[in-house]
Amino acid sequence: MPGKFFQQPNQEESQRVPPGQHLAKGFPVLTYGATPQVSTEDWEFRVWGLAKPIVLTWSDFMALPHHEFTADFHCVTRWSKLDVKWTGIKVVDFMGLIEVDPQAVHVMEHCYGGYTTNISMEDFVREENFFAFQLFGEPLPAEHGGPMRLVIPHLYAWKSAKWINSLEFLNREELGFWERNGYHRRGEPWAEERYSSAFGF
Repeated sequence: MPGKFFQQPNQEESQRVPPGQHLAKGFPVLTYGATPQVSTEDWEFRVWGLAKPIVLTWSDFMALPHHEFTADFHCVTRWSKLDVKWTGIKVVDFMGLIEVDPQAVHVMEHCYGGYTTNISMEDFVREENFFAFQLFGEPLPAEHGGPMRLVIPHLYAWKSAKWINSLEFLNREELGFWERNGYHRRGEPWAEERYSSAFGF
């Protein structure tokens, strides 16, 4: 993979790059299907399932505290980008805004365009996770998930759903789009949880 678009990490960087990954020189864009184009005026965010139903506007979401985040980003297709700078809203702050049934143990992320991905509550409600609306100080471009995406730095990037617009809280694990099509249920980079053993990968 090293070449025009990718490079091997140096000795210092190698401690931060999971097995089987190379460093991207840019910030690759990988998308299945068309890129949704959603304005902040039209954007809505819904909470449902084992939670008190609520629909938030962009203004509602932006009223939550904003933070700067610097996080490494690891894609299952074997590239990583270090020190990505985002502006966003902590998941833990968002959780203080909603009411979730204690029976909820999993979350299904739903997005504009129909994409879904699953995550456990344990992996979801962590201090370092956030909803991003800026990338390197600029509004998050549509190709990178704008106007808003979820970022889960400790898992492969398909769990960091682009164009997110809904969270469904569940009392059991259900699989999202890529998980139903052969990807690992969890996706932890340091364990190389890329694909499901059920698919023979």
